[in-house]
Amino acid sequence: MNKAFLIGRLTRDPELRYSSSNAAIVNFSIAIDRQYTNNQGQRETDFINIVAFQKQAENIKKYVGKGSLVAVDGRIQTRNYEDKDGKRVYVTEVVADRVQFLDTRNSSGVQNEDNTNEVSPADFQTDEAPKETNVSDDVFADFGSSIEISDDDIAF
Repeated sequence: MNKAFLIGRLTRDPELRYSSSNAAIVNFSIAIDRQYTNNQGQRETDFINIVAFQKQAENIKKYVGKGSLVAVDGRIQTRNYEDKDGKRVYVTEVVADRVQFLDTRNSSGVQNEDNTNEVSPADFQTDEAPKETNVSDDVFADFGSSIEISDDDIAF
């Protein structure tokens, strides 16, 4: 199993680029303090490289920047390539399946396109109508009159 769950702050603004097939790719890194202190009583920090693709990449570039707190759910990947000097370069990074923004743009200091820290409702508009839920509704109403479960279906 190859699964990584990380929470950290961006060390720089995300870098967005597009592949030859016009797929959005964003690269950024996050800083994560280690749980324990070193011999000098200080916490060491790991800097983890992250890559994300498609619409998620564009949203990351649009809504987070240096200092933003994010949660990353993904997998660790290694790759290598030959640089311009002919030297083999090895890269280890997390390929993000999901990136969750844990603070607002105001609290992290990320600025929008007109260089202000203000967030307008238009920044979060979607075409979907809000969904309302009534707690008295029967959430299992669409599943029929009863659900049969045997002891073999229970995992524990």
